[in-house]
Amino acid sequence: MKVILKETIESLGIIGGKVNVAKGYARNYLLPQNKAVPDTPQNRRMLKQKKVKFELQIVKEKSLAEEMANKLKGIVCKIAAKVSEEDRLYGSISVNDIINSLASQNIEVEKRMVLLSEPIKKIGTFKVPIRVYKEVEPEITVEIVPE
Repeated sequence: MKVILKETIESLGIIGGKVNVAKGYARNYLLPQNKAVPDTPQNRRMLKQKKVKFELQIVKEKSLAEEMANKLKGIVCKIAAKVSEEDRLYGSISVNDIINSLASQNIEVEKRMVLLSEPIKKIGTFKVPIRVYKEVEPEITVEIVPE
């Protein structure tokens, strides 16, 4: 089912974009939540009228994302963890640990923004990208130190 997005949804597209989604997803989530409208001639005309507003909102979202990216660039997260004698962690450092470390530095990020491919299982320094906006992904430094 083709729909026009009324707000930016990271997994689908940006505000004002025309996307093709499953009927159930549109009918049960996008339309009731007022996140999209069906792609009809009437809604396309409405889209043309609101296009300037959408473009301004996209620029605003992107500028906020770049501001957040600049704030994140120099961030270093030190996480203390229990370590065995061979310098291996007893557990692993996950996305939640990184989010909690950032929260202690007054930086709020969502779980889906942290692009950690797999949990960290050893001591060291790691670069972890944070997706702030579509193509804005600053990297933070995560240092795992023994407790």
